[in-house]
Amino acid sequence: MTGLATTLGLARSLAIYRARPWRIGRLATFYRQFLSPGDIAFDIGAHVGNRALAMARAGAHVVALEPQAPFHAFLVRTMPSAVTVLPLAAGPVEGEGSMAVSRRHPTVSSLAPGFGAAMARRDASFRNVVWDGEQLVRVTTLDALRKVHGNPAFVKIDVEGYEADVLAGLSHPVPALAFEHLPAAANVTRACVSRLSRLGPYRFNLVSGERPAFLLPAWVEGATILDAAARSGRAGDIYARLEP
Repeated sequence: MTGLATTLGLARSLAIYRARPWRIGRLATFYRQFLSPGDIAFDIGAHVGNRALAMARAGAHVVALEPQAPFHAFLVRTMPSAVTVLPLAAGPVEGEGSMAVSRRHPTVSSLAPGFGAAMARRDASFRNVVWDGEQLVRVTTLDALRKVHGNPAFVKIDVEGYEADVLAGLSHPVPALAFEHLPAAANVTRACVSRLSRLGPYRFNLVSGERPAFLLPAWVEGATILDAAARSGRAGDIYARLEP
């Protein structure tokens, strides 16, 4: 998928996520509470690679999944040797999937059926987004990645409404995870928390936006994190940590 719109979309994402490199250093410091040198980390939905770079700076070997062709090509050219880049999506089963692509706003491209229409109804910030392309992508699972690359210490998932489907492909708990929370997709957040609570004794915390700092002073149970996420009213990431 090439053309002016695709080029502008890539440039826009780089301006948002890579134009301030000191943010990657701060994020690496934040990730060190979950990662030690030599650990394995999975970055599901790597996009332009700012999170993968931060995990690598924290000392991890990172397996980064990015199915969008222009972004995968960019990552292959620019990622350090500690990051393995794969042109894959993750989901509940291995196979193929159709990704709805917004060429000008590629960060919201999604495998979730009906994601664009639902977000346009519920969130004013999505109303000017046009999903004007489609890409057939190969889909793997977190379990399949574990078999090939080893057990991750940390998994980051940012796949625009498809987070619960990604977690459906994980059958064993991992020490720590983070998944995107969108206020207009609270049903996805609930499904993710429910899935993780069935997998193991997880406790949760919340990050607002891109700022690497927890909103809550303590790690809490699933019902409490859902209430905190709803009250925050902002997009961000919910972190899950497996209790001893």
